[in-house]
Amino acid sequence: MGYGDVKALNPQSKIPTPHLDRLVGEGMHFTDAHSNSAVCTPTRYGILTGRYCFRSRLKSGVLVGHEPALIEPGRTTIGNLLQKAGYFTGCIGKWHLGLDWAKKDSTLPLWSGGNLWDMFHTENVDYAAPVAGGPADHGFAYSYIIPASLDIAPYTYIENGQVTAPVNRQVPFFKDEKARGMWYRRGDVAEDFDHTTVLQNLTDKAVAFIDQAAEKKQPFLLYFPMTSPHTPWFPSKDYDGISQAGVYGDFVAMTDGMVGRILESLDAHQLTENTLIIFTSDNGSHWLESDIETFKHRANLHFSGKKSDVWEGGHRVPFIVRWPQAIAAHTQSDDVICTTDLLATCAELTGQTMTANEGEDSYSMLPLLKGEKQTGPLREATIHHSVNGTFAIRKGKWKFIDAKGSGGWSLPEDQVAEGAPEGQLYNLPTDPSEQSNLYTQHPEIVSELKALLEKYKTQGFSRPLGH
Repeated sequence: MGYGDVKALNPQSKIPTPHLDRLVGEGMHFTDAHSNSAVCTPTRYGILTGRYCFRSRLKSGVLVGHEPALIEPGRTTIGNLLQKAGYFTGCIGKWHLGLDWAKKDSTLPLWSGGNLWDMFHTENVDYAAPVAGGPADHGFAYSYIIPASLDIAPYTYIENGQVTAPVNRQVPFFKDEKARGMWYRRGDVAEDFDHTTVLQNLTDKAVAFIDQAAEKKQPFLLYFPMTSPHTPWFPSKDYDGISQAGVYGDFVAMTDGMVGRILESLDAHQLTENTLIIFTSDNGSHWLESDIETFKHRANLHFSGKKSDVWEGGHRVPFIVRWPQAIAAHTQSDDVICTTDLLATCAELTGQTMTANEGEDSYSMLPLLKGEKQTGPLREATIHHSVNGTFAIRKGKWKFIDAKGSGGWSLPEDQVAEGAPEGQLYNLPTDPSEQSNLYTQHPEIVSELKALLEKYKTQGFSRPLGH
């Protein structure tokens, strides 16, 4: 979802978001927050590890449901970090970071025929065996997940590394003509899986986890990556027609409703005052120009581009934080932050020091959250990354893009007009929509940012060691 979907962040939004609006009113929101990638798998890697995903084996795109685990064995995650600090840790929702599925015959490949995006011959997957490489191997004591997105097979729940029901059939490709986002790919499906109720089921599990954590009287971490509002868009009857932005808008409103259920649970257990909540998105909305024309709703506000792009619309996301005991209500930060910053923040919160090979691209946001005076920006610079592997770097007011186009679906390189400069440079405070390319006017800034980007890429980290 995009920055412009939240009513409190965009008064012109056509979507009611009362619970997110409540969080904005009771906490702090960031105007310049970025997912570390413009698509979901790499952002999830960065959220959990504090490391840009291009440093992993995944250099572009996303994973599908049967690909092996992406997070390297032994790599520190927020789960490991907070377990060490005595937290009860849970992961509930969309994993989408690869899993190590067991094979019926170890001498044969996991699947045969077709390609990764159209897996149909998966007879060698042993769904009855334990599934490795998931949350349990990365610091989560409890987990209840789906393998990938809700439009990518296999369609199954996995609880604590075990598929919850037999996987004995396949669903065909599905498309409902009511809206372009109501579809999913064909593939294996479990007996207990219904696409239309997954979001509700995951939220039930999240609330149950909070109930359990409250009984333990132990600090807890709940990582709750929802399946919405990614495709397929399946708002329940309670949300049908509630927005003025079509089925997508209704599904965003339902997402807000699930946030409301989490808030109600915390209130019921009197955990609200000393619970830190962060709500954000893994990338900008996949909202098209035709959608803007139809509904007069700007999911990505005035920013150029959409999900997939290295332009701002691809990765500038809502980022809302509430912690009544420590964060002043209804406050705003204009500092540049990144989703990789969660690990360092958790480390500082719990009095832990990261080693050189932990959270290589993570800066603690805690001083910003507490409203402490800063002598300079939190981050020296921030790397942005698109679906096809295009890089950009932001330092202060300047953003350099190492490509002619959007790096994604909005403007592929082969569609850029002839004679365009080799790269892009924007002054974001004066040109947040990235309309005026200053690449040729400021070669010295281009050179500086290019050099810094290469330094960050080659040295393997971007935060100062010991930071």
